[in-house]
Parts: sequence; C-alpha cells; structure tokens
Amino acid sequence: MHPALRQLLILQERDQKILSATKNLEKVPREQADEKRKLDDDAASLVKAHDFLKQSELSVKKVELDVTTRRNTISRLKQQQFETRKNEEFTALGNEVKRYEKEIDALETQELELMEQVDDAREKLRFIEEKHGKLKQIYAEVMKDFIAKEKNLKAMKAELEAERAVICVEVDADVLPLYEKLMKSKGGQAVVQAENGLCGGCHMKLVPSTLVKVIASKEIAQCENCGRILYPE
Repeated sequence: MHPALRQLLILQERDQKILSATKNLEKVPREQADEKRKLDDDAASLVKAHDFLKQSELSVKKVELDVTTRRNTISRLKQQQFETRKNEEFTALGNEVKRYEKEIDALETQELELMEQVDDAREKLRFIEEKHGKLKQIYAEVMKDFIAKEKNLKAMKAELEAERAVICVEVDADVLPLYEKLMKSKGGQAVVQAENGLCGGCHMKLVPSTLVKVIASKEIAQCENCGRILYPE
C-alpha cells in the first residue's frame, strides 16, 4: 500500500471519530430540550388539574349559595303566608314555596355530584403531584448525565484533535488538501477500499486503468465517478 494511503487511513479514522463526537455534542442540547419539554408538559397538566379542582370547589360553593338564597326566600314566603288573610294569596305563596323546595332538591343533588367531582379532582391532583415530583427528580438526574456526557465528549474531541494535528504533520502535503476537500464533500468518507472492482464509496464499477493504479499502489488513485481516494483490498 502506498505510504500516503496508510497515513490518510489513520487520519480518516481520527476524523471520523471527531465527526461522531461533534454530532453527539450537537445532539445534547436537543436532547436536553426534549427532556425539558416533557417536564413542562407535565407541569402544564399539574396546573390544569389544580385549576379544575379550584373550579369544582367554586361550583360547590355557588350551589351552596343558591340553596341558601332559596331557603331564605322560602322563609320570607312562609312569613308572608302567615301574615296574609287572603286564601288566593296564601295558595299562591304556598305554590312558590313548593317550587323553591323542588329547586333546592335539584340543587342538593347537583351539590352531591359536584362534591364527588371535587373528591375525584383532589385524588387526581394528588396523583399528578406525585408523578410530577418523581419526574422532576428524574429530570435533575438526566441533566447531570447530559452535563457529564457533554464534558466527556468535549474532552474526547479535544484529545482526538490533538492527535489529528500530529498525524497531519506526517501526511503528504500534496495529498492533504485533496483529502480535506473530500472529507467535507463526502460526509467523512474520503478514502475507501476498492472491492471486487467497485468503489467502496459510490459502489460504481471502476475502469481497468484505475484498478491497475489501485493494485500497484505507486500513486494515489481516485474513483472516476465520485473522486474518492482508493486503496486496494
């Protein structure tokens, strides 16, 4: 194998690791944002459950107030009945009393249903509060893991870049610019193997003259289709 190819393969191995570390570092903020979004969504559910309980409790109080108002009205009507001397007025007041009593019965039934709703809402809120508390603990631990992961990736990348700088000094200066250009344009795969007469990058068939160059390894050979640097099997 051509000496320059050996150097390029070593360099490419470091560069691919640097690319992997870079991609993983880029994912960390997105992964952190995803975890934060989960926590925020759960917090929103907690607020919604709390608001529902508060609204249910207010509904119970409103019904209680309506019942009290009607009881006061019944007391007033009965007092008017006691004071009136007209049979028609007495009967009319009595009918009003019965109407308000029916309304009270309906309101008390509604109050019982609302009180059950309040109990259910309190239980649901308690469950969501416990769940949210656990999720906050998990979130805190996950954030610690992300911080450690980011720190390790940065340290790894710095170490690889230091190694790369040393390797670059040993790479043929005439070949390095071509390699750098291909690394950028070919997604981190500048040097590939010629396998069974095919380019290991684009998988197109190589012309015989290119294969001869690859096998001879006396000069740098490139795929005539994608331009990648080739090394023999």
